[in-house]
Amino acid sequence: MIQTGKFKNENGTLATDRIEAARAYLNIDWTLLRNERWACPGFDPEHPLLEKIDPDWRSDPKKRQALALYIELKDQVDHFMKVIKSGPKDEYTRAENALLMCQRVDLWCAGEKEVEAALRHLYMLGRRLNAVKENTFEMPSYVTEFYPGASDL
Repeated sequence: MIQTGKFKNENGTLATDRIEAARAYLNIDWTLLRNERWACPGFDPEHPLLEKIDPDWRSDPKKRQALALYIELKDQVDHFMKVIKSGPKDEYTRAENALLMCQRVDLWCAGEKEVEAALRHLYMLGRRLNAVKENTFEMPSYVTEFYPGASDL
């Protein structure tokens, strides 16, 4: 959205506040955030049912002290995303949906070449966005096995 100038105000000018929030979001130390998530042994602050299990976990002094840096970083991330998504006419959601449509591959009707191209695309996307370092695992340069759809259909 930054590269293509998608962050616009209602009057069509660039939304510098959302651009700055997006740049700050991209500069978050994600490795530190992941590591700090586990600073309190036996407790996961991102547990999917946390609001039902322990809704007042932030007021627990032991957890709050152990997770102080995590809470600070997570609050920053949440604030940046709130600012980024605050644009007019659901600009963020529309841009996100457009990106998902570009990445969508109908594997049911696709042939071997389309499936291989989709896997390569997703692998390259993962390398760029998830900071996967080269040589940390062996990834084949092509798909070696292909199983067609169910024969009874």
